[in-house]
Amino acid sequence: MKVRTPAVAGMFYPGEPHHLEQLLERFFLEAGPDRGCDPFAIVAPHAGYVYSGAVAASAYATLPRDFDGTFVVVGPSHGGYPTCASSIPWETPLGIVDVDEDLVRALGIPVNELYMRDEHALEVQMPFIKYRFPRARVAPVMMGLQDLGSAELLGARIERAITGTGRDVRVVASSDFSHYVPAPVARSQDLYAIEALADLDLELFYERIAERRVSACGYGPIAVACTVAEALGARHARLVRYATSGDVTGDHASVVGYAALAVV
Repeated sequence: MKVRTPAVAGMFYPGEPHHLEQLLERFFLEAGPDRGCDPFAIVAPHAGYVYSGAVAASAYATLPRDFDGTFVVVGPSHGGYPTCASSIPWETPLGIVDVDEDLVRALGIPVNELYMRDEHALEVQMPFIKYRFPRARVAPVMMGLQDLGSAELLGARIERAITGTGRDVRVVASSDFSHYVPAPVARSQDLYAIEALADLDLELFYERIAERRVSACGYGPIAVACTVAEALGARHARLVRYATSGDVTGDHASVVGYAALAVV
């Protein structure tokens, strides 16, 4: 069976299964009891787990633990590749995450496993899904162009695939926020952009990113997730947790920002 093998295990997250399980258990304990809001979509960061794992767990903790549907995981293309999907299972140190092949076909997006081979923005979400939702499947989508028009078109395509297949789906937008700026600057500009999502105002979200030059790497996937969620009945995005790498390293001079959001 052909599978997508891990590219960043042992770098972004532990490659040893027991160590990875212990780390994820700690993150979810820190996130607290199930939050129970069951959002249509979440936003989770994709940096090294030591820096952003606790924030990511806070996003996944908003979903019911017994969710066994499909996660459409949308991440940015760090390699500059065009939008594509994956139709093969994804291997993690905790086991295989199966792909919802019917939903991937329904998306009508070109499949390219080669482009997916080294993309960490999608890979780092898979151990969270395998650990927390062991029966869930995924439909991995790597996004190329991230302008608002492209995001709305991709979001509409995903929504049509969900409706057409009747799948129980949650969307995961994989994104970090500000990169390598002082912590007060990161917090100020990131929260300024996130505030625009309170009412799912994507035009304002893009305007604020441009205005403050917010170096979020997955603003397109965030817009995709909000587009899909709104079409399915969501009305706003709620900030669950915000942190920076400086909260871990103690170096606040140059940080990366991380946010967990629930779109409900």
